[in-house]
Amino acid sequence: MKSICLVFLPIILLLASPVIAQEEHLGIAPSFELEDLNGNRVSFEDYRGKYLVIHFAATWCPFCNAEAPFLEELYRNYKGRNVEVLIIDVKECRDLVTEKLQERFNFSFPVLLDLDGKVAASFAPEDVLPDLARDEVMLASNVLIGPDGNILFLSLLDSRNFDAKLVDLREVLDASLAMR
Repeated sequence: MKSICLVFLPIILLLASPVIAQEEHLGIAPSFELEDLNGNRVSFEDYRGKYLVIHFAATWCPFCNAEAPFLEELYRNYKGRNVEVLIIDVKECRDLVTEKLQERFNFSFPVLLDLDGKVAASFAPEDVLPDLARDEVMLASNVLIGPDGNILFLSLLDSRNFDAKLVDLREVLDASLAMR
């Protein structure tokens, strides 16, 4: 029995370490308050105690549009499991976002407006590409925040490894839900 533990313990630690390191490295999610498409104020605090998936988008972003149906699917699959989904549209007006995102994809979850890009910029890692504005680097990015407000997962757009189906995010979310 001891030899089995000695064999499997390093494997378990190796598999668990990226998630643990990721949680420690990513820190606490910045607080925000934005309006949804109906003009209602929505605050980060409204989601305290829940898992929160945030997708930063723009109507012109092909990667954002490719992920949209999978975000709706994710919302429906995890609904009732203490998981919420938000899209935060960056620097676009309400009418455009309503027409090009909400009416096109008919989301069952809120779409928020970050009119000045400050919320998106507040989520951007310090070491982002210097040729992009901090709010721009967050487009097509996904963030998973735990019930305690800690960022559990952050994926910046990488067109070579684009994950429209949100496979990596779902793996972290499933592992986090299994530990509860």
